[in-house]
Amino acid sequence: MAYLNINDVTLSFGGLKALSDVNMKIEPGLITSIIGPNGAGKTSMLNCISGFYHPTQGDIFYKEKELTHASPHQVSNMGIARAFQNLELFSGLSVLDNLLLARHQNLNYSFLHAIFFYGKASRVEAENRAYVEDIIDFMELEPCRKSLVGNLSYGAQKKVEVARALTLAPDILLLDEPMAGMNQGEKEDIVRFVMDIQKERQITVVLVEHDLGVVMDISDRIYVLDFGEVIGSGTPEEIAHNPKVIEAYIGED
Repeated sequence: MAYLNINDVTLSFGGLKALSDVNMKIEPGLITSIIGPNGAGKTSMLNCISGFYHPTQGDIFYKEKELTHASPHQVSNMGIARAFQNLELFSGLSVLDNLLLARHQNLNYSFLHAIFFYGKASRVEAENRAYVEDIIDFMELEPCRKSLVGNLSYGAQKKVEVARALTLAPDILLLDEPMAGMNQGEKEDIVRFVMDIQKERQITVVLVEHDLGVVMDISDRIYVLDFGEVIGSGTPEEIAHNPKVIEAYIGED
């Protein structure tokens, strides 16, 4: 069994099928990309993995544990974190406070310890602060660590969104179009961070992205969705020569 197994997943909204009998195997330590035209079901797939949607049919296993009907909180506790396409940050808080808030599930001390802030409470807070500071350093956010997120550029906010997911110390990181709306320089920056996340922090990455050039350059494996169905899977080279994929993106002659 692979690291993350998606087996015959179908997702329906009334009479509309967003996903139809989707099968994917996410192997550990790789960058696996999910691509496809607009409305192909890419974000719906991430929603099923992360617990925001529950499949109508099929099942999802992570390290042989079923998460088909798990809540987002349970999925996060299992070691799967997500950076959203639409920013899910607190714009009125600083970068540091946004990242510290993301570590709330690790603050496992009693109410009494919290009141007097001694012993375990002090130690746990220090450990979480150190972890967040490490992520700030890794994502090169030091210059804006005390800035309000709402005052940052869009590209910087996207970096904070990725950093927020990393503070959860995931084994798998789901990235939903992390480069959307960025200029070329900002895209190159994020690409570098995605590759460092995989190589330096040894985190498995599942990437949804429209920029095919980026996908082909950094992916180990690619799945292509069209109208909710997988029409191709394989290495970037295999995908580049897949007739069904070419037809979906370019159309028939």
